[in-house]
Amino acid sequence: MRLLIIEDNPDIVANLYGFLEPKGYILDSAANGYAGLALAAQHTYDAVVLDVMLPGLTGLDICQKLRSELNSTIPVLMLTARDTLQDKVAGFDSGADDYLVKPFSLVELDIRLKALLRRANGAVGSAAILRVGELSFNTGTYQASRAGQPLALTKTGYTILKCLMREAPKVVPRHVIEQAIWGDDRPDSDALRTHIHALRQALDKPFPAAMLRTVPGLGFKLVNPDEAA
Repeated sequence: MRLLIIEDNPDIVANLYGFLEPKGYILDSAANGYAGLALAAQHTYDAVVLDVMLPGLTGLDICQKLRSELNSTIPVLMLTARDTLQDKVAGFDSGADDYLVKPFSLVELDIRLKALLRRANGAVGSAAILRVGELSFNTGTYQASRAGQPLALTKTGYTILKCLMREAPKVVPRHVIEQAIWGDDRPDSDALRTHIHALRQALDKPFPAAMLRTVPGLGFKLVNPDEAA
């Protein structure tokens, strides 16, 4: 895996190099937001490890620019000392795929990076165009739009959307979505809630009618607003 580390703490960077390079990772690093974004624009990486509090651009700024300006779906793992639900929601809303709170275990970081790569590679299968009402999703090019307006989602957001669109308008149980996202590496916390929130912000907030519905105690479903009662 070729990995970009954007982190301004030299001790953390040194620990990451010392732990990951012997495992076969190819690493680049940047100590500020502008340099990190430039590297991400110039080179191809399998994933980004991104600190939130950085000189220049913050990690949230970088993630947003990766998704909106560079149109990149590269998996992003955020590192931060901020551990409130609001902080996590902000991270996922900006486009992050995973969130690891400092201080963190290097072993857990490695496990999460490998899980991100498996999900990214597993998502590249036979292309199909999924449609639910005014919503369409090309699973080969990872281009999703609603009413002709492109949707900027994370890799995890695209995975959830694919699960829901394939079964629409049926309810997809929570455990099915969690299995599609994390496989057997499911986090202990209710991380799915933050990913659903981020998907809802992109999919429904700009539009007059909601398509993503929560079914309490069961899971989630997509509906065509024109056909819903």
